[in-house]
Amino acid sequence: MSRIFLIRHGQAGLRHDYDTLSSLGQQQASLLGEWFRSERIQFDHVFAGNRKRQIETARIAVGSPDLHDGFTEFDLDIVYEGMAPHLCRDDEQFNREYHQMLDDMKADDAPVHRQWNRCDALVFQAWHSGRYEMEGESWLQFKSRVLDTLDLIRSMDSGKDIAVFTSATPIGLILAEVLGAADEHAMQMAGASYNSAVSVLHLRDGKPRMAGFNSVAHISDPALRTLR
Repeated sequence: MSRIFLIRHGQAGLRHDYDTLSSLGQQQASLLGEWFRSERIQFDHVFAGNRKRQIETARIAVGSPDLHDGFTEFDLDIVYEGMAPHLCRDDEQFNREYHQMLDDMKADDAPVHRQWNRCDALVFQAWHSGRYEMEGESWLQFKSRVLDTLDLIRSMDSGKDIAVFTSATPIGLILAEVLGAADEHAMQMAGASYNSAVSVLHLRDGKPRMAGFNSVAHISDPALRTLR
């Protein structure tokens, strides 16, 4: 039996520089590495997506990863660029809230940097449903790219421990596929995922089974547990 550890990146930067790790995110990654060592977990292979926050989390926790685009999170900035102009045109309330959010983002200590808000939800929903045409990756293309990694996971040699440093949405999609659940459940799992949390798949005879979800056993101080 092999074990695949799906690990969300540590806390990221502010909205205007999200693809970094905050100082807290670096601390979370360091604590994760200490926990793996204390549990005597040594990885036979380490993967990460192409986002800087994913790669840095891996490097701090266990070392340099091999990059695999299937584990790369979608780019929310690009989704906003594609969806927000249409929503601003069609939804007056969104238009007001969106421009208020842009104004609030000017302050580094504003709560908007650490919250998933109504604008985010509406932009994501428009992208997920294909409501508007846009340049860049569609939801269906993103989902297909992520789920293609299951072929890689199923091919893992028996008895191996594999680390995958990725993000909340790929983790949600992979686990939902393993459980036979819908996109709605994938997004619920993504929304509940803590920064640097560990979810585990057991692989037996090429079939992955969910063995753990969203563990932050490495973070004993509740003040260091974050969702965004």
